[in-house]
Amino acid sequence: MGGNFRDMTRGTVEVFADVVCPFTHVGLRHIAARRAELGRSLPLLRVRAWPLELVNGAPLDPDAVAQHVDELREQVATDLFCGFDRDRLPSSSLPALELVADAYALGDTVGERASFAVRTALFEEGRDIADPVVLDQIASACGIGVRGAGRDRVLADFEEGKRRGVRGSPEFVLEGHGWFCPALRIDKVGDRLAIEVDPEGFERFLADCFA
Repeated sequence: MGGNFRDMTRGTVEVFADVVCPFTHVGLRHIAARRAELGRSLPLLRVRAWPLELVNGAPLDPDAVAQHVDELREQVATDLFCGFDRDRLPSSSLPALELVADAYALGDTVGERASFAVRTALFEEGRDIADPVVLDQIASACGIGVRGAGRDRVLADFEEGKRRGVRGSPEFVLEGHGWFCPALRIDKVGDRLAIEVDPEGFERFLADCFA
């Protein structure tokens, strides 16, 4: 835990993340699965933009993202990333982040739906989430009509994340505390990552989420 975070809005867990971050895809799916198991509708996930291309000053390396997908799929998420296509990784995540930001302007329910939709399109369906046609299809399916202010919202999220001391993607924010990638334990071994589920840490996080 750590970071300079304000308290969450009741009924939500904030997440600062990039849409091309495979670790976020795993974390969001785990939380949604537990929420469904408990028969709960809350908390909703308010996934805010943490554009790694702005953090790093350069687009993400597709080979690095693909390697992390392979590591996750092999070690902890055998049921995910079924349709992932390295060649469909977008050169910029900003268009998809902007769509999600416009969705959250309509409410947390619509925003969460869009957050999952863009990640499902990328990681499970192998679609190019920088393609305007794909984004229009996702927007239509999520009930997002008017768009256009997303870039300002994305940049505002980025500045807010810097102000709060976000450490990386994904950073979950709950009751004033930041939890970085709470579902997983990640270690560097040579040129690869050794990844395992962190059941104790994740259960502590979930207990706070669903208290």
